[in-house]
Amino acid sequence: MALLARSDAHTAAPAAPVRARGASGGRLPALRHLGPNWYATVMGTAVVAVAGAGLRAGAPGPAGGMPGLAAGCVVMWALSALLLVFLLAARAGHWLHHRDRAGAHLLDPAVAPFFGCLAMALTAVGSATLAVGREVLGERVAVAVDAALFGAGTLLGLALAVTIPYLMVVRHRPAPADVSPAWLLPLVAPMVSAAAGPPLVPYLPAGQWRAALLFGCYGLFGVSLLATLTVLPLILARLLLHGPPPLGTTPLLFLVLGPLGQSTTALHQLAGAAPAAVGASPARALDVLALLYGVPVMGFALFWLVLAAALVVRAARRGMRFTMTWWAFTFPVGTCVTGAAGLAGRTGLVALEWLAAGLFAALVTAWAVAAWCTARGVLGGTLPAAPAPPAAPAA
Repeated sequence: MALLARSDAHTAAPAAPVRARGASGGRLPALRHLGPNWYATVMGTAVVAVAGAGLRAGAPGPAGGMPGLAAGCVVMWALSALLLVFLLAARAGHWLHHRDRAGAHLLDPAVAPFFGCLAMALTAVGSATLAVGREVLGERVAVAVDAALFGAGTLLGLALAVTIPYLMVVRHRPAPADVSPAWLLPLVAPMVSAAAGPPLVPYLPAGQWRAALLFGCYGLFGVSLLATLTVLPLILARLLLHGPPPLGTTPLLFLVLGPLGQSTTALHQLAGAAPAAVGASPARALDVLALLYGVPVMGFALFWLVLAAALVVRAARRGMRFTMTWWAFTFPVGTCVTGAAGLAGRTGLVALEWLAAGLFAALVTAWAVAAWCTARGVLGGTLPAAPAPPAAPAA
């Protein structure tokens, strides 16, 4: 659980770690401590565009008529795409010039789960490109970009969903007190693909191609859902048996919202794409499934949102300061926005429309705070930060 509070905190961290030379010759020293968790900035930015597009599609609603929403979504999509390109280049430099550090990340049980952020960043930017970027790039280019990013993100996500648990079993061997919500990151990556694939269904030839993509996404949904269900009880048990997490990692509790909101979104998207792939009769059954699953899961998501928010408030009152874990306030909340908006469209409930609008307002606020603090840390030279020395054990 010491994860990002240990490896990315810039609280009271001097600029010296940024200037430290790596073991591989010291080239590009600013990249030495750039971890895979930085892809969360891409995810958190792209989801603002996707969630805003979902609210626009649900208009007229409380958020559908927000002034500047369309232009804001385009800006957030463009920013997420630029961040993705920049971080891909930076991480390539990290692997090239600081290979010792990059290899150690995979063997670090606190950092390894964050490799799942790369897969989700690719898929999220692809979804934002099709949902928002086509207004700039044109539909044909947007579909091609989305298809490429979806394919790369899905294959990488499936590989990581197996690799990271394998490393946890044979190398990391965590103790019960080490259970972290970050364990969900590689497991939820296939769920993000399950939600991103259905919008591509209409662009495939009718018949087998469309059905294959549709049911393939249902398979991704199952992989992620069943794996997630094995980890969620561990996270709740860790809270009940061992108490609140350390202050710096408390925001990671919001990661639990990711599989909840994303699975609801995925079934909504799959049900919407089903008529074009399998016909009207099976599509009606899939539509019912989306409602029967989505409503109770969204209820649990709201329960967890309140619990996690209460623990974050507690941590803030005890001196929690900014770390990169604050980006956990963005993407998971964005998945709840898209999930609530999808349920609102299927049920016609105004209450769900207001829920989606309220969550979207919280998402934008969280993104603004996390982005401002991150930019200030980068410009000030305190991010990316060197790992802090382990705290001395309590007497």
